[in-house]
Amino acid sequence: MKPVILLVEDNVEILDFIESNLLDLYDIKKTINGKAALDVLRNEVIDLIVSDVMMPVMDGFELCSIIKSDVELSHLPVVLLTAKNTLQAKIEGLELGADVYIEKPFSPKYLKTQIASLLANRNKVKQFFANSPLVALKTIAHTKSDEHFLDKVNEVIVEHLQDTGLDVDRLAKFMNMSRPTFYRKINSISNLTPNDLINLTRLKKAAELMAEGHNVNEVSEIVGYNSPKIFSKNFEKQFGIMPSEYIHHRLKEKSDR
Repeated sequence: MKPVILLVEDNVEILDFIESNLLDLYDIKKTINGKAALDVLRNEVIDLIVSDVMMPVMDGFELCSIIKSDVELSHLPVVLLTAKNTLQAKIEGLELGADVYIEKPFSPKYLKTQIASLLANRNKVKQFFANSPLVALKTIAHTKSDEHFLDKVNEVIVEHLQDTGLDVDRLAKFMNMSRPTFYRKINSISNLTPNDLINLTRLKKAAELMAEGHNVNEVSEIVGYNSPKIFSKNFEKQFGIMPSEYIHHRLKEKSDR
């Protein structure tokens, strides 16, 4: 599936021009002001926002500020486009949390490069987190709001490691979020479903315990697996190494220090 980009621009000609240059790589949603953009963001899965700064109803600066301070949206990358080419305008946009600030007139190729770079870098961080046994969940955060949110999610899952009934509905309730909003947030920030994240958190906790000296049988029970065999199979599938090999490598690292 193509990443979904929300374009926010009150000039219809410019809006259509940007869309025509991005359609080959992305699915495009369009709105003409910040207020309309927020309505879309709260109801649809969006991967990145490209917004003009000067617009009626709600400008790009206010939109960016709301996105970056709202826990439901703060993970979303924002590219601001503006005719304001003063240093102060640039500083204001970046202080509000914009990931990229591009002056008009701009090269469509430059815009595409910036978007591709933002999305690629975020995907690398997500993959590194998913494939590394001891990398914490909060490493995929891009704002303080995201970090706080992910710390809380991790805390809740770890508190319920042995609860096989923990699922997206219960986790969303613990986080005081609706199920659809929570699902969108987790999926967008991690490329995982909430249930996948629950299982990955269990496996990462297992890696932490094994690094501390616990054996496979002990760990599999602690993190909620009824069968050490199933635990070992899932651990190897996720991290590319058997738990017994992982323990051996950790012990060797300690002895080599």
